[in-house]
Amino acid sequence: MTIDLLKNYIDGAFVDSASDETIDLVSPVDETVVARTPVSTEADVAAAVEAAQRAFRTWGRTTPGQRQTALLALADAIEAHTDEIVEAQCRNTGQPKAVVAAEEVKVGADQLRFFAGAARLLEGKSAGEYMEGFTSYVRREPIGVVGQVTPWNYPFMMAIWKIGPALAAGNTVVLKPSDTTPESTLVLARLSQGILPDGVLNVILGNAATGASLVEHPALGLVSITGSVRAGIAVAVSAAKQVKRAHLELGGKAPAVVFADADIDKAAGGIAEAGIFNGGQDCTAATRVLVHESIHDAFVDALVAKAEALTPGLPDDPDAFYGPLNNAAHFGRVVEKIAALPSHAKVRTGGNRIGDTGYFFAPTIVTDVAQDDAIVQEETFGPVITVQSFTDEEQAVEMANGVDYGLAASVWTRDHGTVQRMSVALDSGAVWINCHIPLVAEMPHGGFKQSGYGKDLSAYGVEDYTRLKHVMSAHD
Repeated sequence: MTIDLLKNYIDGAFVDSASDETIDLVSPVDETVVARTPVSTEADVAAAVEAAQRAFRTWGRTTPGQRQTALLALADAIEAHTDEIVEAQCRNTGQPKAVVAAEEVKVGADQLRFFAGAARLLEGKSAGEYMEGFTSYVRREPIGVVGQVTPWNYPFMMAIWKIGPALAAGNTVVLKPSDTTPESTLVLARLSQGILPDGVLNVILGNAATGASLVEHPALGLVSITGSVRAGIAVAVSAAKQVKRAHLELGGKAPAVVFADADIDKAAGGIAEAGIFNGGQDCTAATRVLVHESIHDAFVDALVAKAEALTPGLPDDPDAFYGPLNNAAHFGRVVEKIAALPSHAKVRTGGNRIGDTGYFFAPTIVTDVAQDDAIVQEETFGPVITVQSFTDEEQAVEMANGVDYGLAASVWTRDHGTVQRMSVALDSGAVWINCHIPLVAEMPHGGFKQSGYGKDLSAYGVEDYTRLKHVMSAHD
C-alpha cells in the first residue's frame, strides 16, 4: 500500500513543503498509517503569508456582493463533493460517516451561505454631523492577512467557522489544520480553486511548531485558534508581543442543571446525547450534571440507561452514535483521568476501552464526585459525564460557575422564572433551556473566562474580522 505524502496549498496550488520531516497520520479506528503530512517550516509559512498579502490587495477591495458570489459558489461545491469530504475526514477521525455528512458538511455549507449573506450586512454608526461643520462616518474594513489554527474534533466544520467570516469580511487567510486531521481541509482548499482567487485561502500543514511560526509572523493582523486553553494562552502571549489581535475559542466544562420539576426522561436523554456526541470531543459537551437532590437517584438511573444505549462503532456502521477518540495521546489522557478518580467517586457505567484495536471508549457516567475533583474541574474531552447533587438554586449556580471555563451551560426545568434567573446567573457564553448543544449560524458562539474571547458564527463573528475607521470631513 502506497502512503501518500500530503502537500501544502499555497497561492492556488498544491506544493511540496521545504521540510523533509513528516508526521504519520494514524487511523484511530485500526491504528494503521493512512497518510503522511509534512512538518512545514518558517519558509513555508512565509510563502503562504506572502501569497495572502498579494491576494489581499485585490480581494480586500472586492465588493460584498462579489465576495458573496464566491462563497455561495464554494458552498455549492462543498455539497456536490460531500462524499469526498466525508471519506477524507473519516480516514483521519473515524467518525460515523453519516454524522460527518449531516453535521459537518451539510451544516458547513449552510453556515458558509450565512457568511456569504452577512458580507452584505455589515453595520456601523450612521453618517451625521456630530460636530457642527463636520460630517463623520465609520468605515468597517478588513484587517488584512489572518492566521488561523483549527482543532481535530470537527475538522471540516471548524475550517468553515474560520474561513467563512474572515473571507466574507474581505480578509485573506493562512490556515493550519490539526496535525492529525488535515485531509478534509485539503479537499476544501482544492474545491476553492477557480472559485476563490489564488492566495485568498492558503493551507499549511505541520505540528505545533508550525502553528507557532504562523502565529508569530509579523504580517498577520489577527490570529485565531480553536483549541486547548494551553494553546490559546500561547497564541495570546505571542499576539500580545506584536500588539496584534487574537480570537480564542478554547475549552469548556459545560454544566447541565436539572431542577426537581424537569422531565427526567427528556433531560436524561438530551444530556446523555449532548455529553457523548462525537465521543465527548466537543468543547460544549454536557460534561457536568448538577441535579436536584430530590430526583438525584431516579435521574442517575435514567442517565445510565440512556448513555448505555449510545454505542460507538465504525465509520460505516449506521447504528454508531460516535466513533473513536482521535489519537493515541488523547486516548491515553482519558484513560488516565478515569484511573485517577478519587476513591469516593463511583463509575456507574463505562470507564473502559472497547476492543483491542482503535481508540474506542465506552460511555461513562461517574457519580459521588466533589466540586474540587479533577474530573469536575478539568476538561476530559471524552464520553465522560459526572453527576453532582444540589439543594437549592443558589448552590446550583455556585457549582455551575465554580470552574475556570465559561463556554456553555443548560437548564432543565418547567418553570419560567427559574429559566430567567438562571440564564442571567450562569457565567457562560451560551445557555440552552431544556436542550443542550444545538447551534445555528445566526447566533454567536464563544465563551467567557478561560473559554476564551471573540465570537464564532453570526454577524458578530464577521465583525470580529473587521476594523473600524472614523472618517471626518469638514464642510468648508
